[in-house]
Amino acid sequence: MTGQERRPSTVAVPEGYEIGSWRVERLLGSGGFGSVYTASRSTAGEPRRAALKFLPTGTRTPRQLRHLRDLAEREIEVLRRVRAPRLIRMHEVLTVDDPASPDLDGATVLVLDHAETSLDHVLTRSPRPPSAPALLTQICEGLVQLHGAGWVHGDLKPGNVLVMADGTIRLADFNMAAQLEGTHAYAPGFATPDFTPPELLWSDITERGRLVRPTADIWAFGVLAHLVLTGSMPLPGPTAAARRTALTHYVRGEQELRLAPELPSAWREIIRDCLAPSHDARVSHDARSLLRRVERLQLPAEAAGPRRRKRVLLSAALVTAVCAVAAGTAFLLGPDDRNSPTAKGADTPSAPVGTPPASVGTPSAPASPVAYDRCIPGSVCFFTEPDGGGRMCAWVGDEADWLAGKNVCSWATATSPRSVFNNGKGASLGEIFTNVTYFAERHLKNQLGCVPPGTRRNLDAGVNPRSHVWTESCA
Repeated sequence: MTGQERRPSTVAVPEGYEIGSWRVERLLGSGGFGSVYTASRSTAGEPRRAALKFLPTGTRTPRQLRHLRDLAEREIEVLRRVRAPRLIRMHEVLTVDDPASPDLDGATVLVLDHAETSLDHVLTRSPRPPSAPALLTQICEGLVQLHGAGWVHGDLKPGNVLVMADGTIRLADFNMAAQLEGTHAYAPGFATPDFTPPELLWSDITERGRLVRPTADIWAFGVLAHLVLTGSMPLPGPTAAARRTALTHYVRGEQELRLAPELPSAWREIIRDCLAPSHDARVSHDARSLLRRVERLQLPAEAAGPRRRKRVLLSAALVTAVCAVAAGTAFLLGPDDRNSPTAKGADTPSAPVGTPPASVGTPSAPASPVAYDRCIPGSVCFFTEPDGGGRMCAWVGDEADWLAGKNVCSWATATSPRSVFNNGKGASLGEIFTNVTYFAERHLKNQLGCVPPGTRRNLDAGVNPRSHVWTESCA
């Protein structure tokens, strides 16, 4: 979690307090529903450091306890069911059993990955960080992963965007998240006004909560993008109340949306689409389409035009529709399934995506549930061993240089991948770029192969990709 500005602690935990395998160190931050502390492990095991989020689910009035427990259960459910590289990871859940400390007794404790800081804190130090486009790309990747898993965040803002030690981004704080029931979900009736779309500020709250849709997160992304790129909010006013008045005039058509003049034109278009005044006007701009547009803005000049390659011709339209630098989300996992046999070049189609592979022709033996199944929906994953075994690097988007790009695959320097899984969602769910083409050289040169959506494939020894791109077809 994060080192935000100090606030009075919602849950006061003394330094040195022990719970489970963890020893509390210092307060990182505190909000209306809990407090977060750094902690170190007091026993053998990994990780050695973590963030402990204390939620006061044991010491409040009965009505408050029902509310706090609902928020805690909501966050725990998201973190248990959705594991993705741009979302903070939960390691375990603990309950304080300490009658001698009545203010702590019964508290729920989430053991989370430790982050260096939050975007909120970054913006306090540098209102317009030079890495803003890359930060926004990763935030958009997080929304793609969360929405793809069937959830709405419901409270996207700088304080809930965490920066890890390696500079990458994680979305966090899911106590307002809601699971989609088709096109909508029901969330608690709370919001951060500056990041809440107009249709929710004046919406009814039923017994199930407030009806929300993924477009609420799209609005919040637009506000956040404007803030990160310009250092200012998109709606004028020195206070949240003044900005809400400006929002009212905008929604009624009495005032135009006046974005900061220093915004580049392409970003201006993206933010204007995100801040469309109604859900209906925003619904066509989903997280995946926004990610493609954001990626496009970071396309390097050397890849900006049509390029002829040894085994593939990429049209100018295709090249400009993909990102060659900051499109990936690479992450690593440790050894696994090291004894599985090799079946060179065999494809194992999967239907539906995310289920263990079936036997097709003479493929390799079925992978264990922790092999290919580690690859999250919407990503492409390469593995150091056949059948999804060994270490893994995965990307949500494109990567122009595996070894020195925005999302480096560290083991690729000395090891060639031996299997790949395209776990993209496929054209049936509205995707356009569903196939993954991989290349022997950086910046998409010298095509080696292409993997259709839903395909698991073992690779021949010596196949050594250095870049890849999502494409419309493998032709």
